[in-house]
Amino acid sequence: MPSPSIDNTKRGYIIPIGGAEEKLSNPEILDRFVEICGGKPARIAIIPTASQLEDTGRNYEKLFRRLGVSHARVLPFETREDCDDASLLEYLGKADGVFMTGGNQLRLSTTLGGTQVARLIRRRNAEGMHVAGTSAGAAFMPEHMIAGGREGPTPSPDMVTLAPGLGLTNNFIIDQHFRQRDRVGRLLTALAYNPFACGIGLDEDTAAFIKPGDSFEVVGSGGITVIDPSDMSFSSMDRARQGEPVSLLGVKLHILISGGRFEIATRSAYSE
Repeated sequence: MPSPSIDNTKRGYIIPIGGAEEKLSNPEILDRFVEICGGKPARIAIIPTASQLEDTGRNYEKLFRRLGVSHARVLPFETREDCDDASLLEYLGKADGVFMTGGNQLRLSTTLGGTQVARLIRRRNAEGMHVAGTSAGAAFMPEHMIAGGREGPTPSPDMVTLAPGLGLTNNFIIDQHFRQRDRVGRLLTALAYNPFACGIGLDEDTAAFIKPGDSFEVVGSGGITVIDPSDMSFSSMDRARQGEPVSLLGVKLHILISGGRFEIATRSAYSE
């Protein structure tokens, strides 16, 4: 669950990115993240836990410095013991923004889940720190995390694996590389299990800038598929066997591109 905020208007942004964000020619998403974190004097904490590549964190550190950030530091939370490191926690506690890289979201949930790091990120986000994540880092953000699943357009009971996420929001379930990897079926399956939430399917190089109150604006070159099950009138999930298709009636679907908005309070979508 999100940490409580004394004044919800001061809660930080949550910025899930669909992966493969543009880093060189027009890094619109990363530029926007740096801007809301405070620009040049911002302190950005980079968490590469999801990745098994040694240079992932350092590459983002160099990238943020090229974008003008004076203080960008990799926090190598590789084990649960690392999550008790006082110097790493001190930097995280003073950061203006956190950036979680791509990789395997289960590495994030099994390494950070239930630790001081996870609690500190939630508390600092409630106090105004902004949290961005790309690919696996995006999937990890909500209370219910898509840990894996099959590709395809039609939902089925065994199409998705869910696990606890970081808990920065419980209004959304997030999937990434969405159009590129044909993941509409597994997001629909996740929502059939949890119809109180809205689904966000992020294309590559596309981000949802979720502001305090959990409404968001689209930034990037692709689209975001918003799936709203709040008016769903029927689901056959309770009787479907493994591998069988699932019927869902009354589900709303919106496709939003750059500048589009979604208001969670009214479940309304708007174009630019």
